[in-house]
Amino acid sequence: MTDVSRLPGAFEESWSWQVQAACRGLDGNLFFHPSGERGEAHDEREAAAKRVCAGCPVRAECLRHALEAREHYGVWGGLAEDERAALLPPARPRPAAAPGRRRSRSRRPEPRRTPATR
Repeated sequence: MTDVSRLPGAFEESWSWQVQAACRGLDGNLFFHPSGERGEAHDEREAAAKRVCAGCPVRAECLRHALEAREHYGVWGGLAEDERAALLPPARPRPAAAPGRRRSRSRRPEPRRTPATR
């Protein structure tokens, strides 16, 4: 018999906390900065997003998700990208490919290429 105890829970169970989120229904642009946003505009938008998070009943669940999923962008659980990154262990470096060899993304052999005929 297959052991299903280690399989992830149902999608609904994993994300049900979002229904109670204070940000639900708000413009997502508040939580994710546009390209090139810097300085005061960035700081004000981020502070506004964090104010929403401060009163959120599911802030802990949101932050847990962001840390587990390693969300790279946006304010999640009241923390910005750099603040979350400081809580995580450094990512493991990818092994370098041997000189002169291309790293394949899969373990499947590459398809055999035949010379084009005219």
